Amino acid sequence: MNKQMTAAQVVAQLKDGMTIGIGGWGPRRKPMALVREILRSDLKDLTIVAYGGADVGMLCAAGKVKKVVFAFVSLDFIPLEPYFRQARQSGAIEVMEIDEGMMLLGLRAASWGIPFIPTEVGLGTDIVKQNPDIKVIDSPYDDKEWVAMPALKLDVSLIHVDKADVRGVCQIAGPDFYMDDWFARAASKTFVSCDELVETEYFHDPAQARLVHWERSMTTGVVPIAGGAHPSSCSPLYGFDIPHFKAYAASAKEDTGFQGYCDKFLGASEEEYQKNVGGVDAIRAIELPTY
Repeated sequence: MNKQMTAAQVVAQLKDGMTIGIGGWGPRRKPMALVREILRSDLKDLTIVAYGGADVGMLCAAGKVKKVVFAFVSLDFIPLEPYFRQARQSGAIEVMEIDEGMMLLGLRAASWGIPFIPTEVGLGTDIVKQNPDIKVIDSPYDDKEWVAMPALKLDVSLIHVDKADVRGVCQIAGPDFYMDDWFARAASKTFVSCDELVETEYFHDPAQARLVHWERSMTTGVVPIAGGAHPSSCSPLYGFDIPHFKAYAASAKEDTGFQGYCDKFLGASEEEYQKNVGGVDAIRAIELPTY
């Protein structure tokens, strides 16, 4: 079973109006090469579900997004993602802003094939007031109220991992795999970019197999792209590119805006993009952040 694909083949399977989940966390382990391939496409009217970073901001800036379902959209050391901020403040996109835990529950509900999961999170807050699709329900067992967090059903999830094989076994060796396992299970199709394609025998080692966090049956396609998370990090391989993120954020205040950023960096292919940012060796040389 060979699930190896190219980024172009992945994007060819996406359609206008789809709901797309994007794994990673802020500036960490985002499938940016796949996002860049969407930027080069004609896709539009997408609903994006993400613990967002530049992935969300770039897609908003490019006019690809109809709605964002999010718990935050941040570059971490730059608290507010600049292009998402512009899109939201101008009313260019619809939004569902929810608590981080509520998003996890929504992904779990979709993964388990149930319509909602009850939770206390959000009770008495503006989350319920501002999101009419989120209902408050009565407990059938006592007098308590619960927020019914609806399932976040995804047409597609996009995820970046450290290593994968052609069968769709995926490894995340960093200290936190965030919610990527739930993104993988909540989607009808899951496409994964990886920094390294390995032989299946690699996962025969129990130490490596323990770093596999979802079933290979959940993986629809695998795209080998070394450095494909840049400018976000892919721990333990490389950190996030602080100078690049600063240049990206600064572009939001320039006359040329996002188009100026794309003209300088995006290129017609991932190979051209990586050449514009110094090459894969330069990406791999970025130090991991220290906290």
